[in-house]
Amino acid sequence: MKRTRLFTGLLTAAVLSVASTGALAQRGATGPAEHADVTPINNLPNPYETVRDWGTLPDNRNWGSVSAVHVDIDGIHVWAGDRCGTNSCALSDVDPIVKLDPDGNVVQSFGAGVIVWPHGIEVDHEGNIWIADARLPNAQELAQNPNISGGNQVVKFSPEGEVLMVLGTPGEAGNPPTHFTEPNDVLVAPDGHIFVSETHSAQFMDEQGPAAMSRISKFAPDGTFVKSWGTWGYGEGEMRSPHALAMDSQGRIFAADRGNRRIQIFDQDGNHLDTWYQFSRISGLFIDENDVLYAIDSESDSNYNPGWRKGMRIGSAKTGDVWYYIPEHMSERPTGMGGIGAMGEGVTVDRNGNIYAGEVGPVQGMTKFIPRLLPDNFPQH
Repeated sequence: MKRTRLFTGLLTAAVLSVASTGALAQRGATGPAEHADVTPINNLPNPYETVRDWGTLPDNRNWGSVSAVHVDIDGIHVWAGDRCGTNSCALSDVDPIVKLDPDGNVVQSFGAGVIVWPHGIEVDHEGNIWIADARLPNAQELAQNPNISGGNQVVKFSPEGEVLMVLGTPGEAGNPPTHFTEPNDVLVAPDGHIFVSETHSAQFMDEQGPAAMSRISKFAPDGTFVKSWGTWGYGEGEMRSPHALAMDSQGRIFAADRGNRRIQIFDQDGNHLDTWYQFSRISGLFIDENDVLYAIDSESDSNYNPGWRKGMRIGSAKTGDVWYYIPEHMSERPTGMGGIGAMGEGVTVDRNGNIYAGEVGPVQGMTKFIPRLLPDNFPQH
């Protein structure tokens, strides 16, 4: 795809130089993550147009919170996990999983009665759809609907909505290999191995306790448990909620360690390789086939990430350089814990370079970011 160069050569060179310098400096940050001395990156160029309220739902129903978005294997359609018009599917009989065409029209939907809280999504290399169902029904939901099924599970669907595999024990919390506790995301490697990250509430815990845990578990393609790694904490290899997962062309696993405001990089055996702070407090990650990294921040504010703005930071999964910054869009109420404006949690990119974000909280629905001013030398999709 050819893009028009509207940045001057001088500006582009300056941007790449600043981004590279910042990345190198920040990758050297030491000490507990909550106290890492990192210069915020809030002022890089934004070559994208923001389009709010993109996409429709079956029967023209209203969107709820959406943190699960992923491009289909055709590179054009987009899958999304809608929390059934609100922030939970526990009391709903609508299909939470939808497939949208490039114009935002629904072409497929399924999952009614199976998923409580769609949080993470993966489309594997065969086109199957994996959903991380990240919480159990609460007491109020169970009182209204004692027959609720789902929660604390990872479900593999065929593209037509047939359940092909379930990892974890729906409706129960616990430890792998048989259980999960608040699974945030699921990632499927090219060879079929499955990676699941837990736990969601760990990001809000400031001290170690019985419920403080964070881990990534690996399963064979047939669902057989292989291993888990990671504990709750601030050190390298420790995490406070690995909120999202992505894999680069080298097979490295990028974990959005949201509570610690950083990315941690592991090999597929769980060995810690690197820690990056320059992409901010990340809710969602996507790495394309050219190792362009899209990191979306829905929560930064003066309390949870001082000096950083919500938004999306785009750069290189190879070098850690940050190239572009899409700022938050305005909303009557802020997303996340406070601050100003809104930005989505989930993020994916189609083969034409369009970015799609799933919004949560007071905004909800989907946002599309259309590339308008990318330079000709931006890695092609």
